[in-house]
Amino acid sequence: MDGDPAGAFFNILWFIFLFYLILGPQLKHRQLLMARKALMEKMGKRRNSNVITMIHRQESIGLFGIPFYRFITVEDSEQILRAIRGTPKDQQIDLILHTPGGLVLASTQIAKAIKDHPAKTTVIIPHYSMSGGTLIALAADEIIMDPNAVLGPVDPQLMNYPAPSILAAVSKKEPKDIDDSTLILADLAEKSINQVQSFVFELLKDKLGEEKAKEVAQTLTEGRWTHDYPITVEVARELGLNVKTEVPPEVYELMEMYPQPMMQRHPGVEFFPLPRKKTGETANSEFMGFKF
Repeated sequence: MDGDPAGAFFNILWFIFLFYLILGPQLKHRQLLMARKALMEKMGKRRNSNVITMIHRQESIGLFGIPFYRFITVEDSEQILRAIRGTPKDQQIDLILHTPGGLVLASTQIAKAIKDHPAKTTVIIPHYSMSGGTLIALAADEIIMDPNAVLGPVDPQLMNYPAPSILAAVSKKEPKDIDDSTLILADLAEKSINQVQSFVFELLKDKLGEEKAKEVAQTLTEGRWTHDYPITVEVARELGLNVKTEVPPEVYELMEMYPQPMMQRHPGVEFFPLPRKKTGETANSEFMGFKF
């Protein structure tokens, strides 16, 4: 008895649909990784540098497009340290940062590795590099920021509270009115501030001089600002940091290759790129370890 042609065709379509659902996102992600690698190699050849990225954008991978939220972890530090060790001592490093921060341990390891690299090191920030990302940027010989990009304070966070605020709260009470757990937390807060402040000083003293480095280290860790305070290019320069604003064009192209989850089908911001004006012409019509 002959088989049902319509049923066989339906089964083939069903198989293709399942194949697309299961392997489609993975194949698309692999293509994206290859495109990123090619662009990084292009930038590296032009600048004669080893280009490393630490871009913590929410991405969706897998069958259901489940989003993953990223921050600086020990896994990041392991990979970046491996990349730095594999860079020839006479080759400069370009580290592209886009991060909300993360673990102090991991950030400190990366910053120390950047500082210890013999050749020139540059941290490039297209949008923001907060907290632990700022600590890493301080270690570089040069910081390149988009004119509207920002850094942030590096005051440590304990139990989701800023360490300076914990000390400020304790100072307003009598010791007899404070329970032991709060006193222990305050002790940890004081130690964490001193540790980060000392490390920032070590990163900056050869660049700014000891007196200025001590002042900047205190400013960034003492809780003068809220933890999400935006340190703009202008503020960074006032602090004495070596900041330039000529972000390589490949960096912006690279950021386009870190898309947000597909579940966000209705973006809050949309725009249509305008045609660029050509020279001499006018276009027709006119984007618990403690944490930071």
